[in-house]
Amino acid sequence: MASKVQVPAKTGTSSQGFPYSALILGWLVPGAGHVLTGRWVRGILLFVSIGSMFALGLAMQGELYQANTSDILAMLGFAGDLGSGLFYIVGRLLDLGHGAAQIATADYGTKFVVVAGLLNFISAVDAHNLRTGRKA
Repeated sequence: MASKVQVPAKTGTSSQGFPYSALILGWLVPGAGHVLTGRWVRGILLFVSIGSMFALGLAMQGELYQANTSDILAMLGFAGDLGSGLFYIVGRLLDLGHGAAQIATADYGTKFVVVAGLLNFISAVDAHNLRTGRKA
Protein backbone atom coordinates (compact mmCIF):
# COMPACT_ATOMS: atom_id res chain seq x y z
CA MET A 1 0.00 0.00 0.00
CA ALA A 2 1.56 3.28 -1.12
CA SER A 3 1.49 6.36 1.08
CA LYS A 4 0.65 9.78 -0.25
CA VAL A 5 3.51 12.23 0.14
CA GLN A 6 2.80 15.91 -0.24
CA VAL A 7 5.56 18.09 -1.57
CA PRO A 8 5.18 21.87 -1.17
CA ALA A 9 5.14 23.80 -4.41
CA LYS A 10 7.97 26.23 -5.02
CA THR A 11 7.19 29.84 -5.69
CA GLY A 12 8.16 31.63 -8.87
CA THR A 13 10.83 33.72 -7.16
CA SER A 14 13.39 30.92 -7.19
CA SER A 15 14.10 31.24 -10.91
CA GLN A 16 14.57 35.01 -10.94
CA GLY A 17 18.21 36.04 -10.88
CA PHE A 18 21.03 35.01 -8.59
CA PRO A 19 19.57 32.88 -5.76
CA TYR A 20 22.05 34.13 -3.14
CA SER A 21 21.40 37.82 -3.75
CA ALA A 22 18.96 38.10 -0.84
CA LEU A 23 21.44 36.34 1.46
CA ILE A 24 24.38 38.57 0.56
CA LEU A 25 22.38 41.79 0.44
CA GLY A 26 20.61 40.88 3.69
CA TRP A 27 23.97 40.36 5.37
CA LEU A 28 25.50 43.61 4.08
CA VAL A 29 22.50 45.81 4.92
CA PRO A 30 20.15 44.45 7.59
CA GLY A 31 16.65 44.00 6.18
CA ALA A 32 17.67 44.60 2.56
CA GLY A 33 17.19 40.94 1.67
CA HIS A 34 13.60 41.12 2.81
CA VAL A 35 13.04 44.30 0.83
CA LEU A 36 14.42 42.47 -2.22
CA THR A 37 11.86 39.69 -1.74
CA GLY A 38 9.02 42.22 -1.46
CA ARG A 39 8.60 42.14 2.31
CA TRP A 40 9.02 45.88 2.92
CA VAL A 41 7.62 46.10 6.43
CA ARG A 42 9.70 43.20 7.72
CA GLY A 43 12.81 44.64 6.06
CA ILE A 44 12.30 48.07 7.61
CA LEU A 45 11.64 46.56 11.04
CA LEU A 46 14.80 44.46 10.81
CA PHE A 47 16.89 47.44 9.71
CA VAL A 48 15.59 49.59 12.56
CA SER A 49 15.94 46.89 15.23
CA ILE A 50 19.40 45.66 14.22
CA GLY A 51 20.65 49.20 13.59
CA SER A 52 19.32 50.34 16.97
CA MET A 53 20.95 47.44 18.79
CA PHE A 54 24.26 48.15 17.08
CA ALA A 55 24.07 51.90 17.77
CA LEU A 56 23.01 51.41 21.39
CA GLY A 57 25.85 48.95 21.90
CA LEU A 58 28.36 51.51 20.64
CA ALA A 59 26.69 54.26 22.68
CA MET A 60 27.22 52.12 25.81
CA GLN A 61 30.93 52.04 24.84
CA GLY A 62 30.77 48.43 23.69
CA GLU A 63 33.80 46.88 22.03
CA LEU A 64 34.07 45.85 18.39
CA TYR A 65 36.16 42.70 18.24
CA GLN A 66 39.13 42.46 15.88
CA ALA A 67 40.12 39.54 13.67
CA ASN A 68 43.72 39.26 14.80
CA THR A 69 43.45 37.48 18.14
CA SER A 70 44.26 34.06 19.52
CA ASP A 71 41.53 34.02 22.18
CA ILE A 72 38.66 31.73 21.16
CA LEU A 73 36.00 33.91 22.81
CA ALA A 74 37.30 36.97 20.99
CA MET A 75 37.16 35.05 17.70
CA LEU A 76 33.54 34.13 18.36
CA GLY A 77 32.81 37.73 19.27
CA PHE A 78 34.40 38.83 16.00
CA ALA A 79 32.17 36.39 14.08
CA GLY A 80 29.12 37.83 15.84
CA ASP A 81 30.22 41.40 15.18
CA LEU A 82 30.91 40.66 11.52
CA GLY A 83 27.30 39.58 11.16
CA SER A 84 26.25 43.22 11.27
CA GLY A 85 27.64 43.66 7.77
CA LEU A 86 28.27 47.24 6.73
CA PHE A 87 27.54 48.51 10.25
CA TYR A 88 30.62 46.63 11.47
CA ILE A 89 32.77 47.68 8.51
CA VAL A 90 31.86 51.36 8.92
CA GLY A 91 32.37 51.12 12.69
CA ARG A 92 35.87 49.72 12.21
CA LEU A 93 36.71 52.34 9.55
CA LEU A 94 35.59 55.14 11.89
CA ASP A 95 37.60 53.55 14.72
CA LEU A 96 34.58 53.08 16.96
CA GLY A 97 34.27 50.55 19.76
CA HIS A 98 37.90 50.22 20.75
CA GLY A 99 39.77 50.27 23.98
CA ALA A 100 38.91 48.89 27.38
CA ALA A 101 36.12 50.95 28.88
CA GLN A 102 35.98 51.22 32.65
CA ILE A 103 32.21 51.46 33.06
CA ALA A 104 29.78 48.65 33.78
CA THR A 105 27.57 49.28 30.75
CA ALA A 106 30.43 48.63 28.31
CA ASP A 107 30.06 44.88 28.74
CA TYR A 108 26.35 45.12 27.97
CA GLY A 109 27.16 47.29 24.95
CA THR A 110 29.55 44.65 23.64
CA LYS A 111 26.83 42.03 23.95
CA PHE A 112 24.34 44.30 22.16
CA VAL A 113 26.71 44.60 19.19
CA VAL A 114 27.30 40.83 19.03
CA VAL A 115 23.59 40.01 19.29
CA ALA A 116 22.82 42.52 16.54
CA GLY A 117 25.20 40.65 14.26
CA LEU A 118 23.76 37.26 15.15
CA LEU A 119 20.23 38.52 14.55
CA ASN A 120 21.34 39.81 11.16
CA PHE A 121 22.74 36.37 10.26
CA ILE A 122 19.35 34.83 11.07
CA SER A 123 17.45 37.45 9.09
CA ALA A 124 19.74 37.05 6.06
CA VAL A 125 19.13 33.29 6.03
CA ASP A 126 15.40 33.95 6.38
CA ALA A 127 15.53 36.28 3.36
CA HIS A 128 17.40 33.60 1.40
CA ASN A 129 14.73 31.03 2.28
CA LEU A 130 12.02 33.41 1.13
CA ARG A 131 13.90 34.06 -2.10
CA THR A 132 14.41 30.39 -2.94
CA GLY A 133 10.85 29.42 -2.06
CA ARG A 134 11.62 27.23 0.97
CA LYS A 135 9.47 29.52 3.07
CA ALA A 136 6.27 31.29 2.13
